[in-house]
Amino acid sequence: MVFVPNGTFQMGSPNTEQGRGNDEGPQRRVTVASFCMGKYAVTQAQWEAVAALPQINLSLNPNPSGFKGANRPVENVSWNSAMEFCARLAKKTGRAYRLPSEAEWEYACRAGNTTPFYFGETITTDLVNYNGNSTYGNAPKGIYRKQTTDVGSFLPNPFGLYDMHGNVWEVRFV
Repeated sequence: MVFVPNGTFQMGSPNTEQGRGNDEGPQRRVTVASFCMGKYAVTQAQWEAVAALPQINLSLNPNPSGFKGANRPVENVSWNSAMEFCARLAKKTGRAYRLPSEAEWEYACRAGNTTPFYFGETITTDLVNYNGNSTYGNAPKGIYRKQTTDVGSFLPNPFGLYDMHGNVWEVRFV
């Protein structure tokens, strides 16, 4: 786990940001209390271990991912399944686990930056795993790996969190 310090940031994106979705505004100032977040996305090995624990509310598919690998991120997981994962882990360890809120996730992802990505204005396949056939801004086309990569394959953001852009979609509490 990584400690994410409290802070205030501009949540959402400006109207002028390239590729901005309708659900990314209006921008607003948000204050977030400190919290802890997993350093990496949950791996398939971690998911399988927790899925083997006693059921609390619903059953979990122990291996839902299409791209197999113990150190790859788990994928094809619903919000309800993610909540069950947190509940089982909490019961096993005696500690509280939960999904981050939308504000917490965005704050942790930005890590003090105001650009579209924590590393700047554009994205490349040297920095994250995504379909490199699609470009963003002035970025060149890149590699299309056609699969997930092991967690931590790319550099972390300034908070020490890995893979906050690319690889898989994240589930958060809303």
